[in-house]
Amino acid sequence: MKRILIGVIATLVLGAGGWFGFNLYVQHRATNEVEAAFAQLRSGGGKASHGKITFDVMSRTLTIEDIAVEPGNPSQGHVKIGAFNSTGVRQIGETRFAADGIDISGVEIAFDEVGPGKMKVAYKIPQVTLRDYAGPLRVQNVPASNSLSDVYRFVLDQFASVTATSVTIPSLNVNFDAGRGAGSGEAIYSGLALQNLGRGKVDAMKTDRATFAINVAQPGKADKLTGEISGIIVNDFDAAPILAALDPQARSDDNYRRVYRQISAGPYVLKSALGLHLDIDGFDLEDIDVQPSKLHLFEMFAKLPQDKSVLPTPAQTQELMERVAGFYEGIRIGKAEIGKTSIATPQKSGKINAIRYQQGEFAIEGVDAPSPQGPFKIERFALKSFSIPNLMRWAASLRTAGQPPSPDQMLGLFRVLEGAEVKGLVAPHKNTRQPITVDTISLNWGQLVGSIPSKASLVVKMVTPTDPANPALQPLIVAGVDKLAIDLDLGAAWTEASGAFALAPATLDLGNLAKAQVSVALAKVPREIFTTTDPLEAMGQLAQVETGAIELSLRDRGVVDLIVAQFARMQNVSRDAARSAIVEMIRAQGEKIAASNLDARSAVDACAGFVETSGQTLSIKLTPFGKLPVLQLMDVLQNEPIIALAQFRIEASTGL
Repeated sequence: MKRILIGVIATLVLGAGGWFGFNLYVQHRATNEVEAAFAQLRSGGGKASHGKITFDVMSRTLTIEDIAVEPGNPSQGHVKIGAFNSTGVRQIGETRFAADGIDISGVEIAFDEVGPGKMKVAYKIPQVTLRDYAGPLRVQNVPASNSLSDVYRFVLDQFASVTATSVTIPSLNVNFDAGRGAGSGEAIYSGLALQNLGRGKVDAMKTDRATFAINVAQPGKADKLTGEISGIIVNDFDAAPILAALDPQARSDDNYRRVYRQISAGPYVLKSALGLHLDIDGFDLEDIDVQPSKLHLFEMFAKLPQDKSVLPTPAQTQELMERVAGFYEGIRIGKAEIGKTSIATPQKSGKINAIRYQQGEFAIEGVDAPSPQGPFKIERFALKSFSIPNLMRWAASLRTAGQPPSPDQMLGLFRVLEGAEVKGLVAPHKNTRQPITVDTISLNWGQLVGSIPSKASLVVKMVTPTDPANPALQPLIVAGVDKLAIDLDLGAAWTEASGAFALAPATLDLGNLAKAQVSVALAKVPREIFTTTDPLEAMGQLAQVETGAIELSLRDRGVVDLIVAQFARMQNVSRDAARSAIVEMIRAQGEKIAASNLDARSAVDACAGFVETSGQTLSIKLTPFGKLPVLQLMDVLQNEPIIALAQFRIEASTGL
């Protein structure tokens, strides 16, 4: 019995000794792995140190304290970590390890030189928690240069090499200082969380709240901006396209590749110490793609003038604008929306219901803002085929040293956009108490030949006050017409195959005054008339154009009675006498015209009948007898209108 007891005790002692020996061996091996990783960091010329390292075999928990990394290049950042604690640690393969959970505390990261302005940026993260983590045993591909693009590529490379089911960061503080005269500030993020990281992708990211305070350096009185944004959510992030844009070997990729499926945030509040107050309900962006071959952000920064006191030359400005336009061309957004926005200053305030971009259309909706003459409102303003890169290139083309923009440069706007629309506009009129109201203004163009559209349409529905200061509108003012209702529908198109140009129909509806329609046809219109900007060359091309049929229709809705009443006041006669006098003048003048063109008699009779009986419609059609060049017609019209009219067969009629 005694021997058995001694044997059991001996076995326990040997087992315990073996266990502790194994534990010490495992901890020694873990320490060696950590030391090897830190030695790799030091091999780049920087400093890397740590405090106590412990490893518990039972829970497979590795703890590293007081980590400090100072790379040789300042732009790569200084890193301090109070403690790194990982549980359930195990090696998977020769170069990777996994952990059930990782808790990191007391993280501080500082960059001394960020961007061309050498801005200082510092991050403080009290706690980071990762679950179901897997990643490399040692850091790979540490950049040797201080290039920002290399640093960002390195960070994204490390991000793409790890996986985790979740990452939570309760709070994050960011401080930055751009130096004297450039501003400084702080941002605080709370409730950061990431779900399902792997291969450089993240299923979802969120931030509960972000606040910031920025000291703005500006001439005169300095300003301080403070703000808060809540509910930041990012769905389906992919770092691979950004990595491709930063990798010189992959920059030939011209395909658009999605980086974000959706980004949303809001509400957002911004305040200024000088009295500005901005409130936005929220933001939403969908399907954000990038083109790696054009996303050269850091090269663009490198081209910025280093000496801020020297103004760039027009050539340098145009080159920079081209680079910026190329960068924006490398970003494609499927849909973007800014929700209800209110802007207030100590003097005035305004609001916008929404700003939207989708499928090339940029729209601002629900504008309500003050102006010195009165309130300004607009239901919707939209630009069609809107492109920031194209707009920037067009704006850059207008900057010619010492010279105003040429006509061709100004016409370049037609290549940038394809149309514009205004709906529900109410604006004050400077000389009247009544506002201008616009139901619709819609202008569209297309089929560009050179810089000039060969197809266009214009629709206008509006009501405008009659301006007392305008002498031409005095008859309307005297007659008690204080506003005009305008309904205009105009369409024009050129057909290259036949050389025909048609303006049909152009309709102008003046509400309770009159409605007019006109159509004009031209033949043998050459392509070159749209491409030349030389006035002499344009006149040469215009000489080939021939006049076609011209049709006019005028519906009386009160304009005849208005003319008769005005004539009666001027002549101090009754309205019946005034009407008869006008009819007689038309017939007398018509006799002179009919002497050279018998067809004109029917037109004169129709015009006289149009005045005799109110509410009629006057229709006139002019058809050239033969070949009639437009320039010849314009010259004859200017000097001998009666002879010009003789070139046409005239058909005229009236009817109720």
